[in-house]
Amino acid sequence: MLTDNEVEEFFRRLQDRMPKRSAEPHVKEDPDHFRALVSCLLSAQSRDANTAKAKNALFRLADTPEGILMLPDADIAAAIKPAGLYNIKTRRVKALCRALLDEYDGIVPKDRPSLMELPGIGRKCADIMLLFSFGEPAIAVDTHVHRVSNRTGLARGKTEAQTAAALEPRAPQWAMMDGHMWLLEFGKRTCTSRAPKCAACFLNDLCEAPRL
Repeated sequence: MLTDNEVEEFFRRLQDRMPKRSAEPHVKEDPDHFRALVSCLLSAQSRDANTAKAKNALFRLADTPEGILMLPDADIAAAIKPAGLYNIKTRRVKALCRALLDEYDGIVPKDRPSLMELPGIGRKCADIMLLFSFGEPAIAVDTHVHRVSNRTGLARGKTEAQTAAALEPRAPQWAMMDGHMWLLEFGKRTCTSRAPKCAACFLNDLCEAPRL
């Protein structure tokens, strides 16, 4: 594992080299908190472009918890089919809508524990909501961030949720707002899943991978 000083330097270099926000659109960035939450649920095991098609089709039918609950399951499944796992996600979307209405009067909660108690919402979606919808500091751990964290020694975890829990206390507070995007872009550009560009990496001297 990297030391505290190495973690600080790690993020300093990311700050210098990585953009604060990705140039490509993110389906979870929606000014409406409910729509953003549903979009995040639909994004599981789905490419951004397919998730965008699914959520746009669904929201043309209804974009409130009440409205979605009034839709037949078959209509929801047909709308969100591009996102895959559409039967499972149909049940989860409806369960999410019911929970929001029953427990929060239809308002999306703004804290991680409450978000994670909602059907279909795990640690990653909760942190994405905190960061992109509510402007709260959080490093959401997706496939790229999970890989980079474990490969470099930034944080360890067998699952994305475990990595997120390990990374949160180690990341400096000043990096919490943009750390997700820095790590995401670094994972896409340099620390790729296959054939990572280690020789040209600006974090090579800090990374644990060459020393493993």
